[in-house]
Amino acid sequence: MAEQLTGLADDRALLGRTSTAERVSDILRSRIADGYFPPGTRLSEDGIGGALGVSRNTLREAFRLLTHERLLVHELNRGVFVRVLTVEDVEDIYRTRSLVECAVVRGLGDPPYALDGLSAAVTEGQRAAAGDDWKAVGTANIHFHRELVSLAGSERTDELMRSVFAELRLAFHVVDDPHALHEPYLSRNRELLQALERGDSRGAERLLETYLTDSLERVVEVYRRRVGDEGPCSPP
Repeated sequence: MAEQLTGLADDRALLGRTSTAERVSDILRSRIADGYFPPGTRLSEDGIGGALGVSRNTLREAFRLLTHERLLVHELNRGVFVRVLTVEDVEDIYRTRSLVECAVVRGLGDPPYALDGLSAAVTEGQRAAAGDDWKAVGTANIHFHRELVSLAGSERTDELMRSVFAELRLAFHVVDDPHALHEPYLSRNRELLQALERGDSRGAERLLETYLTDSLERVVEVYRRRVGDEGPCSPP
């Protein structure tokens, strides 16, 4: 935890002079999504509050916001922990992804589409794979799907899916072989991008439907081996 708090102190400058619980929650959400605080980690109020230079009340409000987003869980007389998802949670995340992401592609309208962000995410994933950094490949994959959702041009949809993707990262962090998990989607992301570059939104939607179905099966299979069907919300 000492090393984590030292790194977290670097984020203190992001708060500026108008520190708010929302800004603290943004920082912690990003850190959780990046695996800085892995699932099951107990979050120290004193340590994190000191590292960020914020009051206990501000930090507790940030914790409350992230608990509402299902990234944290409060255990009576034990503290606040980064949530450990159940298999049912993972399945629900993918239901939400399928509903939203496929609807975004279906509603794109006439081409051309603004695909610079998607293209950059594909390049990011390929670069990470070349460097054998499979955790970074997973991050690039999340970036790809965030950029896909952003094609809807809806701040509300972006905000909804920001929380969904952060939850998804909690599942990714439990997986013990990120290479096997993420490698197949490098080419599938590129195929999706190429379909959209051709203006073939219907073809892209079909690819995406199959993509998400296959991804769910793969993640659940691996996740069940690691956590089980009734995974705890925090460590015993």
